Amino acid sequence: MSKNLKIILGFSYLIILFSFLYFIFSYIEINRLSDFTYYKELQSNLDTFMSTNIIANIFYFFLFAIIWVTLLGFGSPILIISGILFGQILGTLISVISISVGALILYSIGNFFFRDLIKSVLEKKFEKYLKLFQENEFFYFFIYRFVGGLGVPFGLQNLIPILFGMKKINYFLASLFGFIPGFFIINTIGAGLNTYISQADSFSMIELILSPEIYLPILMFTILIFLSLLIKKRFFNDPN
Repeated sequence: MSKNLKIILGFSYLIILFSFLYFIFSYIEINRLSDFTYYKELQSNLDTFMSTNIIANIFYFFLFAIIWVTLLGFGSPILIISGILFGQILGTLISVISISVGALILYSIGNFFFRDLIKSVLEKKFEKYLKLFQENEFFYFFIYRFVGGLGVPFGLQNLIPILFGMKKINYFLASLFGFIPGFFIINTIGAGLNTYISQADSFSMIELILSPEIYLPILMFTILIFLSLLIKKRFFNDPN
């Protein structure tokens, strides 16, 4: 494929990205974000909508999540939403699979269209980790996913394996299993938010935090962060 065609296709991809983001955020009523009744209305409407055809809605959400991640969308909103819509268990299953698929598609697109650009921008920054990934790409990328991508923004961390030419099957499986603990916790928070919104008459930050549906997953998340720091120190600090 010629260089000019790659540029045209890559530019088209960016146009689709920004058009998609504009379409999504145009449906959010910005002026009502501080109104708790707005969230209760959304929660009630979502419950009604989801109960009409759960199988079709799972498919639509699955497809939406794949497209969202492919277009460099943030991971956390998808996890919160999947927890709100489907609960902690089903939401975790759906989000883990769909986000892993979306990340793989993004990796494939980036590796084909933007490989040279990504290498020129990121290779020096992550040079000290490349040797580790090349020694055992599945294991270290699994750890990398588990610790949250070393603080790298989600969209960007999906592209880093381009630097060492990771096999797609290893990329997908390492992402799939590495995502599970963190995704389960955030989905649990989403499910807790859904429960709180449906039961509360008005918003109270203290009541929200003290509800077991929220403080228990936050506690689990704190433990996961601490564990991730230990793992990061063990496998990624001073790799030489």
